[in-house]
Amino acid sequence: MLTNRNDQINQLTNIEAMHEAGKAANTHAAKVAFADYQGRKSNNTTRRQTADLACFAEYLSAVGVVAGDLLNEPEAWRGVTWGLVAGFVKWQLKAGYAIGSINVRLATVKAYAKLAAQAGTLDATAYAMIMTVKGYSHKEAVNVDQDRQSADMETRKGIKKAEAVSITPAQAKALLIHPNTPQGRRDTFLMAIMLEHGLRVGEVALLTVTAFDMTAGTFTFYRPKVGKTQTHRMTQKTLKAAKAYFDNDAPVMGCVWRGSLKGEAGKLTNEGMSERAITARVRDLGAVVGLVGLSAHDLRHAWATQAARNGTAIDRLQDAGGWSSPAMPMRYIEAAKVANEGVRLE
Repeated sequence: MLTNRNDQINQLTNIEAMHEAGKAANTHAAKVAFADYQGRKSNNTTRRQTADLACFAEYLSAVGVVAGDLLNEPEAWRGVTWGLVAGFVKWQLKAGYAIGSINVRLATVKAYAKLAAQAGTLDATAYAMIMTVKGYSHKEAVNVDQDRQSADMETRKGIKKAEAVSITPAQAKALLIHPNTPQGRRDTFLMAIMLEHGLRVGEVALLTVTAFDMTAGTFTFYRPKVGKTQTHRMTQKTLKAAKAYFDNDAPVMGCVWRGSLKGEAGKLTNEGMSERAITARVRDLGAVVGLVGLSAHDLRHAWATQAARNGTAIDRLQDAGGWSSPAMPMRYIEAAKVANEGVRLE
Protein backbone atom coordinates (compact mmCIF):
# COMPACT_ATOMS: atom_id res chain seq x y z
CA MET A 1 0.00 0.00 0.00
CA LEU A 2 2.84 2.39 0.87
CA THR A 3 4.48 1.76 -2.51
CA ASN A 4 1.26 2.61 -4.35
CA ARG A 5 0.93 5.75 -2.28
CA ASN A 6 4.47 6.83 -3.15
CA ASP A 7 3.84 6.12 -6.83
CA GLN A 8 0.75 8.33 -6.74
CA ILE A 9 2.69 11.12 -5.08
CA ASN A 10 5.50 10.85 -7.64
CA GLN A 11 2.98 10.86 -10.47
CA LEU A 12 1.31 14.00 -9.11
CA THR A 13 4.69 15.63 -8.65
CA ASN A 14 5.63 14.86 -12.27
CA ILE A 15 2.33 16.28 -13.53
CA GLU A 16 2.84 19.47 -11.50
CA ALA A 17 6.41 19.77 -12.75
CA MET A 18 5.25 19.32 -16.35
CA HIS A 19 2.53 21.91 -15.80
CA GLU A 20 5.03 24.42 -14.44
CA ALA A 21 7.46 23.68 -17.26
CA GLY A 22 4.64 24.22 -19.76
CA LYS A 23 3.74 27.55 -18.19
CA ALA A 24 7.37 28.65 -18.29
CA ALA A 25 7.64 27.62 -21.95
CA ASN A 26 4.46 29.53 -22.81
CA THR A 27 5.74 32.62 -21.01
CA HIS A 28 9.03 32.49 -22.90
CA ALA A 29 7.29 31.88 -26.23
CA ALA A 30 5.00 34.83 -25.59
CA LYS A 31 7.97 37.12 -24.99
CA VAL A 32 9.76 36.14 -28.20
CA ALA A 33 6.71 35.63 -30.44
CA PHE A 34 6.79 39.14 -31.93
CA ALA A 35 10.57 39.13 -32.43
CA ASP A 36 10.45 35.69 -34.04
CA TYR A 37 7.67 36.80 -36.41
CA GLN A 38 9.58 39.92 -37.43
CA GLY A 39 12.77 37.93 -37.92
CA ARG A 40 11.02 35.92 -40.62
CA LYS A 41 9.99 39.03 -42.56
CA SER A 42 11.97 41.15 -45.00
CA ASN A 43 13.19 44.58 -43.96
CA ASN A 44 10.65 46.21 -46.26
CA THR A 45 7.78 44.27 -44.69
CA THR A 46 8.94 45.12 -41.17
CA ARG A 47 9.20 48.82 -42.07
CA ARG A 48 5.71 48.79 -43.55
CA GLN A 49 4.20 46.98 -40.59
CA THR A 50 5.91 49.42 -38.23
CA ALA A 51 4.18 52.27 -40.08
CA ASP A 52 0.87 50.34 -40.12
CA LEU A 53 0.88 49.88 -36.34
CA ALA A 54 1.93 53.50 -35.81
CA CYS A 55 -1.21 54.48 -37.74
CA PHE A 56 -3.29 52.12 -35.57
CA ALA A 57 -1.78 53.69 -32.45
CA GLU A 58 -2.66 57.15 -33.81
CA TYR A 59 -6.28 56.05 -34.21
CA LEU A 60 -6.38 54.54 -30.71
CA SER A 61 -5.06 57.80 -29.28
CA ALA A 62 -7.74 59.71 -31.22
CA VAL A 63 -10.47 57.64 -29.55
CA GLY A 64 -8.94 58.00 -26.10
CA VAL A 65 -7.01 54.73 -25.83
CA VAL A 66 -3.37 54.92 -24.77
CA ALA A 67 -1.52 52.30 -26.81
CA GLY A 68 1.67 50.63 -25.68
CA ASP A 69 4.36 49.19 -27.94
CA LEU A 70 2.09 47.37 -30.40
CA LEU A 71 5.05 46.31 -32.52
CA ASN A 72 7.02 44.52 -29.81
CA GLU A 73 4.93 43.93 -26.68
CA PRO A 74 2.11 41.34 -26.55
CA GLU A 75 0.76 43.10 -23.44
CA ALA A 76 0.01 46.21 -25.53
CA TRP A 77 -2.76 44.25 -27.26
CA ARG A 78 -4.66 43.49 -24.09
CA GLY A 79 -8.08 45.12 -24.37
CA VAL A 80 -8.05 45.52 -28.18
CA THR A 81 -11.52 44.61 -29.42
CA TRP A 82 -13.46 43.98 -32.60
CA GLY A 83 -15.09 47.40 -32.21
CA LEU A 84 -11.73 49.17 -32.08
CA VAL A 85 -10.44 47.39 -35.17
CA ALA A 86 -13.67 48.01 -37.10
CA GLY A 87 -13.50 51.64 -35.99
CA PHE A 88 -9.92 51.84 -37.29
CA VAL A 89 -11.14 50.89 -40.76
CA LYS A 90 -13.86 53.56 -40.70
CA TRP A 91 -11.47 56.16 -39.29
CA GLN A 92 -9.09 55.60 -42.20
CA LEU A 93 -11.94 55.98 -44.69
CA LYS A 94 -12.86 59.36 -43.24
CA ALA A 95 -9.20 60.37 -43.17
CA GLY A 96 -8.99 59.80 -46.94
CA TYR A 97 -6.64 56.82 -46.99
CA ALA A 98 -6.53 54.69 -50.12
CA ILE A 99 -8.54 51.45 -49.95
CA GLY A 100 -5.41 49.43 -50.70
CA SER A 101 -3.61 51.02 -47.75
CA ILE A 102 -6.59 50.34 -45.49
CA ASN A 103 -6.68 46.68 -46.47
CA VAL A 104 -2.95 46.27 -45.87
CA ARG A 105 -3.11 47.91 -42.44
CA LEU A 106 -6.04 45.71 -41.46
CA ALA A 107 -4.00 42.65 -42.44
CA THR A 108 -1.13 43.86 -40.25
CA VAL A 109 -3.43 44.41 -37.26
CA LYS A 110 -4.86 40.91 -37.71
CA ALA A 111 -1.39 39.38 -37.95
CA TYR A 112 -0.30 40.96 -34.66
CA ALA A 113 -3.62 40.19 -33.00
CA LYS A 114 -2.94 36.53 -33.79
CA LEU A 115 0.47 36.79 -32.13
CA ALA A 116 -1.11 38.43 -29.09
CA ALA A 117 -3.72 35.65 -28.92
CA GLN A 118 -0.97 33.06 -29.02
CA ALA A 119 0.81 34.94 -26.24
CA GLY A 120 -2.35 34.89 -24.14
CA THR A 121 -2.79 38.66 -23.87
CA LEU A 122 -5.76 38.65 -26.25
CA ASP A 123 -8.50 36.20 -25.36
CA ALA A 124 -9.84 33.77 -27.92
CA THR A 125 -13.25 35.45 -28.22
CA ALA A 126 -11.76 38.90 -28.85
CA TYR A 127 -9.36 37.47 -31.43
CA ALA A 128 -12.12 35.56 -33.23
CA MET A 129 -14.23 38.72 -33.45
CA ILE A 130 -11.29 40.79 -34.74
CA MET A 131 -10.78 38.27 -37.53
CA THR A 132 -14.34 38.93 -38.74
CA VAL A 133 -13.50 42.55 -39.61
CA LYS A 134 -13.29 42.66 -43.40
CA GLY A 135 -11.45 44.88 -45.82
CA TYR A 136 -12.81 45.95 -49.20
CA SER A 137 -12.96 44.01 -52.45
CA HIS A 138 -12.12 45.76 -55.71
CA LYS A 139 -15.82 46.31 -56.53
CA GLU A 140 -16.56 47.59 -53.02
CA ALA A 141 -13.54 49.89 -53.21
CA VAL A 142 -14.88 51.49 -56.38
CA ASN A 143 -18.26 52.13 -54.75
CA VAL A 144 -16.72 53.47 -51.55
CA ASP A 145 -14.42 55.84 -53.45
CA GLN A 146 -17.32 57.09 -55.55
CA ASP A 147 -19.22 57.89 -52.36
CA ARG A 148 -16.19 59.65 -50.90
CA GLN A 149 -15.65 61.65 -54.06
CA SER A 150 -19.32 62.68 -54.04
CA ALA A 151 -18.83 63.91 -50.49
CA ASP A 152 -15.70 65.80 -51.61
CA MET A 153 -13.47 63.54 -49.49
CA GLU A 154 -9.91 62.51 -50.28
CA THR A 155 -9.48 58.96 -51.55
CA ARG A 156 -5.77 58.57 -52.20
CA LYS A 157 -3.99 59.48 -48.97
CA GLY A 158 -1.02 57.15 -48.75
CA ILE A 159 2.34 56.41 -50.32
CA LYS A 160 1.13 54.44 -53.33
CA LYS A 161 -0.21 55.88 -56.56
CA ALA A 162 -3.71 55.02 -57.73
CA GLU A 163 -2.27 53.49 -60.89
CA ALA A 164 1.03 53.08 -62.67
CA VAL A 165 2.45 55.80 -64.89
CA SER A 166 1.78 54.73 -68.47
CA ILE A 167 4.92 54.62 -70.63
CA THR A 168 4.61 54.89 -74.41
CA PRO A 169 7.09 53.07 -76.71
CA ALA A 170 8.63 56.44 -77.61
CA GLN A 171 9.11 57.34 -73.94
CA ALA A 172 10.59 53.91 -73.19
CA LYS A 173 13.06 54.46 -76.00
CA ALA A 174 13.91 57.93 -74.69
CA LEU A 175 14.59 56.52 -71.20
CA LEU A 176 17.40 54.46 -72.74
CA ILE A 177 19.11 57.39 -74.46
CA HIS A 178 21.57 59.42 -72.37
CA PRO A 179 24.78 61.42 -72.93
CA ASN A 180 28.04 59.55 -73.54
CA THR A 181 29.36 60.42 -70.10
CA PRO A 182 30.01 58.20 -67.04
CA GLN A 183 26.65 59.17 -65.58
CA GLY A 184 24.90 58.84 -68.92
CA ARG A 185 26.29 55.37 -69.54
CA ARG A 186 25.27 54.31 -66.04
CA ASP A 187 21.75 55.71 -66.52
CA THR A 188 21.33 53.83 -69.80
CA PHE A 189 22.41 50.59 -68.14
CA LEU A 190 20.19 51.25 -65.10
CA MET A 191 17.12 51.90 -67.24
CA ALA A 192 17.81 48.85 -69.40
CA ILE A 193 17.94 46.53 -66.38
CA MET A 194 14.49 47.71 -65.29
CA LEU A 195 12.76 48.25 -68.63
CA GLU A 196 14.19 45.13 -70.32
CA HIS A 197 14.14 42.74 -67.34
CA GLY A 198 11.51 44.05 -64.93
CA LEU A 199 13.54 43.86 -61.73
CA ARG A 200 12.20 45.33 -58.50
CA VAL A 201 14.12 48.33 -57.18
CA GLY A 202 15.39 46.32 -54.21
CA GLU A 203 16.75 43.69 -56.58
CA VAL A 204 18.44 46.35 -58.70
CA ALA A 205 20.11 47.90 -55.64
CA LEU A 206 21.58 44.52 -54.66
CA LEU A 207 23.31 43.93 -58.01
CA THR A 208 27.08 43.59 -57.76
CA VAL A 209 29.86 43.66 -60.33
CA THR A 210 30.33 39.90 -60.02
CA ALA A 211 26.64 39.31 -60.85
CA PHE A 212 27.39 39.96 -64.53
CA ASP A 213 28.97 37.42 -66.85
CA MET A 214 29.75 39.47 -69.92
CA THR A 215 31.09 36.44 -71.83
CA ALA A 216 27.85 34.50 -71.38
CA GLY A 217 25.74 37.64 -71.63
CA THR A 218 23.89 36.86 -68.37
CA PHE A 219 23.49 38.25 -64.88
CA THR A 220 22.48 36.50 -61.68
CA PHE A 221 20.57 38.22 -58.89
CA TYR A 222 18.68 37.60 -55.67
CA ARG A 223 14.97 38.29 -55.15
CA PRO A 224 14.47 39.00 -51.41
CA LYS A 225 10.68 39.16 -51.73
CA VAL A 226 10.41 35.51 -52.82
CA GLY A 227 13.74 34.26 -51.49
CA LYS A 228 15.17 32.96 -54.75
CA THR A 229 18.19 33.51 -56.97
CA GLN A 230 17.67 33.79 -60.71
CA THR A 231 19.68 34.29 -63.87
CA HIS A 232 18.53 36.46 -66.79
CA ARG A 233 20.05 36.52 -70.24
CA MET A 234 20.63 40.15 -71.16
CA THR A 235 18.63 41.53 -74.07
CA GLN A 236 20.57 43.20 -76.89
CA LYS A 237 19.84 46.65 -75.45
CA THR A 238 20.94 45.63 -71.96
CA LEU A 239 24.09 43.89 -73.22
CA LYS A 240 25.09 46.95 -75.27
CA ALA A 241 24.52 49.25 -72.27
CA ALA A 242 26.38 46.88 -69.95
CA LYS A 243 29.43 46.72 -72.22
CA ALA A 244 29.60 50.51 -72.47
CA TYR A 245 29.38 50.84 -68.69
CA PHE A 246 31.78 48.01 -67.81
CA ASP A 247 34.36 49.09 -70.39
CA ASN A 248 34.51 52.62 -69.00
CA ASP A 249 32.85 53.27 -65.66
CA ALA A 250 31.96 50.20 -63.56
CA PRO A 251 33.64 49.78 -60.16
CA VAL A 252 36.09 46.93 -59.65
CA MET A 253 33.98 45.26 -56.98
CA GLY A 254 30.90 45.71 -54.80
CA CYS A 255 27.70 47.45 -55.90
CA VAL A 256 27.60 47.77 -59.67
CA TRP A 257 25.94 51.19 -59.51
CA ARG A 258 28.14 54.23 -58.89
CA GLY A 259 26.34 57.25 -57.49
CA SER A 260 26.03 60.63 -59.19
CA LEU A 261 28.47 63.33 -58.14
CA LYS A 262 26.49 66.31 -56.87
CA GLY A 263 27.20 69.59 -58.58
CA GLU A 264 29.24 67.99 -61.36
CA ALA A 265 26.97 66.79 -64.15
CA GLY A 266 28.00 63.62 -65.92
CA LYS A 267 30.44 62.43 -63.25
CA LEU A 268 30.16 59.56 -60.78
CA THR A 269 31.29 58.93 -57.21
CA ASN A 270 33.01 55.78 -55.98
CA GLU A 271 30.05 55.01 -53.72
CA GLY A 272 27.13 52.72 -54.57
CA MET A 273 23.46 53.61 -55.00
CA SER A 274 20.79 52.73 -52.44
CA GLU A 275 17.16 51.92 -53.23
CA ARG A 276 16.29 55.50 -52.35
CA ALA A 277 18.95 56.90 -54.67
CA ILE A 278 17.81 54.66 -57.53
CA THR A 279 14.19 55.67 -56.94
CA ALA A 280 15.13 59.36 -57.04
CA ARG A 281 17.16 58.88 -60.22
CA VAL A 282 14.29 57.10 -61.97
CA ARG A 283 11.96 59.93 -61.00
CA ASP A 284 14.36 62.57 -62.34
CA LEU A 285 14.97 60.74 -65.61
CA GLY A 286 11.24 60.24 -66.06
CA ALA A 287 10.56 63.94 -65.64
CA VAL A 288 12.98 64.70 -68.49
CA VAL A 289 10.83 62.72 -70.96
CA GLY A 290 7.52 63.96 -69.59
CA LEU A 291 6.75 61.14 -67.14
CA VAL A 292 5.99 62.97 -63.92
CA GLY A 293 6.24 60.81 -60.80
CA LEU A 294 7.87 57.88 -62.58
CA SER A 295 8.90 55.05 -60.24
CA ALA A 296 10.91 51.87 -60.57
CA HIS A 297 7.69 49.91 -60.20
CA ASP A 298 6.29 51.75 -63.23
CA LEU A 299 9.21 50.39 -65.23
CA ARG A 300 8.49 46.87 -63.99
CA HIS A 301 4.82 47.39 -64.88
CA ALA A 302 5.80 48.51 -68.39
CA TRP A 303 8.03 45.44 -68.82
CA ALA A 304 5.29 43.01 -67.76
CA THR A 305 2.67 44.79 -69.87
CA GLN A 306 4.84 44.63 -72.99
CA ALA A 307 5.68 40.97 -72.37
CA ALA A 308 1.99 40.11 -72.00
CA ARG A 309 1.06 42.03 -75.17
CA ASN A 310 3.66 40.04 -77.08
CA GLY A 311 2.03 36.77 -76.06
CA THR A 312 4.38 35.60 -73.29
CA ALA A 313 2.97 32.48 -71.61
CA ILE A 314 1.85 32.97 -68.03
CA ASP A 315 4.34 30.46 -66.59
CA ARG A 316 7.23 32.17 -68.38
CA LEU A 317 6.10 35.63 -67.29
CA GLN A 318 5.67 34.44 -63.70
CA ASP A 319 9.15 32.93 -63.61
CA ALA A 320 10.90 35.81 -65.37
CA GLY A 321 9.16 38.37 -63.15
CA GLY A 322 9.88 36.53 -59.92
CA TRP A 323 6.29 36.19 -58.76
CA SER A 324 5.44 33.42 -56.29
CA SER A 325 1.99 32.81 -57.79
CA PRO A 326 0.36 33.29 -61.21
CA ALA A 327 -2.15 35.83 -59.85
CA MET A 328 -0.14 38.95 -60.73
CA PRO A 329 1.14 37.91 -64.19
CA MET A 330 -2.40 36.78 -65.00
CA ARG A 331 -3.55 40.37 -64.48
CA TYR A 332 -1.15 41.57 -67.16
CA ILE A 333 -2.12 38.80 -69.56
CA GLU A 334 -5.84 39.41 -69.04
CA ALA A 335 -5.38 43.16 -69.52
CA ALA A 336 -3.49 42.55 -72.76
CA LYS A 337 -6.26 40.46 -74.29
CA VAL A 338 -8.45 41.91 -77.02
CA ALA A 339 -11.93 41.28 -75.62
CA ASN A 340 -13.63 40.66 -78.97
CA GLU A 341 -10.84 38.61 -80.52
CA GLY A 342 -12.40 35.72 -82.46
CA VAL A 343 -15.89 37.21 -82.52
CA ARG A 344 -17.53 36.68 -85.94
CA LEU A 345 -20.41 38.93 -86.98
CA GLU A 346 -20.68 37.64 -90.56
